[in-house]
Amino acid sequence: MFAVEVRDHIMIAHSFRGAVFGPAQALHGATFVVDVAFFRPELDEDGIVVDIGLALEALKATLAPLNYRNLDEIPQFAGRNTTTEFLARHIYQEIAAAIAAGKLGEGGRRVTRLKVALHESHVARAWYEADLG
Repeated sequence: MFAVEVRDHIMIAHSFRGAVFGPAQALHGATFVVDVAFFRPELDEDGIVVDIGLALEALKATLAPLNYRNLDEIPQFAGRNTTTEFLARHIYQEIAAAIAAGKLGEGGRRVTRLKVALHESHVARAWYEADLG
């Protein structure tokens, strides 16, 4: 399996509900390094997995509505704990939709699997990974 990974970051604010979150129940900030890996079993005719420039554009477009935002105020996240794991799946879904819409070119349509990892710090990260379509 071949893979290409692109990286960006976001700065957000949010709070959680539930005793398990302890002090994180209060509004707090987080900076996430976000990695998205694109997988496919064979390289395309140009010898690549996906156009890295288009992959990075798709990631930047996906993260833009979240960056410098209080996630508690985003209507589509209402009533949800926007945990690192939750955000990884959300970003996965948005990148998958970008692939389906052709935003990563024809080569992007041959990507078979995505992995979205959010690094909370140098000691903790979470990800969502699944086959496409």
